[in-house]
Parts: sequence; structure tokens; C-alpha cells
Amino acid sequence: MNENVLNIGVVGYCPPTQFDAVEARRMIEDAYSQIETLFPEKSKTVVSGLTNVGVLAIAYAAAVERGWKTVGIACKRAEEHELFPVDEKKIVGENWGDESEAFLASIDVIVRIGTGPQSMREAQRCRDDGKLALEYDLPTTM
Repeated sequence: MNENVLNIGVVGYCPPTQFDAVEARRMIEDAYSQIETLFPEKSKTVVSGLTNVGVLAIAYAAAVERGWKTVGIACKRAEEHELFPVDEKKIVGENWGDESEAFLASIDVIVRIGTGPQSMREAQRCRDDGKLALEYDLPTTM
């Protein structure tokens, strides 16, 4: 990884889970602002699950607004959904979760919005590896 670039992993709710998108956006902006303060000298890249849905879509849009690069790492099944026009795309494996190791290896920091099982596992792995984890428990609205 480039030492002048901070790779920010973002994980969180995707449909069919319903959540407050305004609150999710606030949480993402809060996390991004904290990251800017902690790592002002680094350029930022947001790495997420490639799809243009749920928390991922919000995270990518907020990154683009800040002028940050975007990367999508996902399994082949992600291509069944609308994709965000990321700067770089990596397809790893066939099924949901197959991409998890590649995703974790590619990030320096993780932002978790919500409490889905894969998001919780990935945030825990980052904490276990000594990486910064900014975590927000966003309730579902279902």
C-alpha cells in the first residue's frame, strides 16, 4: 500500500435492510471528518462493496464530494445490482463474503455503519489487527 494514501474501508447496511439514510449520512460525515483530522497529510481512498445501494452508496457519494478516490471490492454477485462508478473495481470470488479477506487486506481504517453480521466481523478483525475502527450502531427502521 502507498504510505501517502489512507484506504478507508466502509461497511454497513444494504437493502433489504431499511435504515435512516439521513442519519447514516451524518455518521459517515462524522467519521470522514475525524479521519481528516487524524490523517491530514494523507490523500484518502474509500474502499467499499462496489454497489450503489444502502450505506455503500452514501459513503461513495460523500467521498466523491470530498474529492477522494473510490474503490469497489466485491464478489461476482454484486454485478447483479446497480454499481457505483468507482475509480477502481476488483471482483473476488463468486458469493457474498468471498471478498472479505481482500477487502480487509486493502484498508488501513474501517468505518462501520449499522450492525450486519459481515460488517461486525470485519470491524472486529480490524480492531484485532490494531487498525482504527470508527463504529456507529444505526438502528434499522423495519
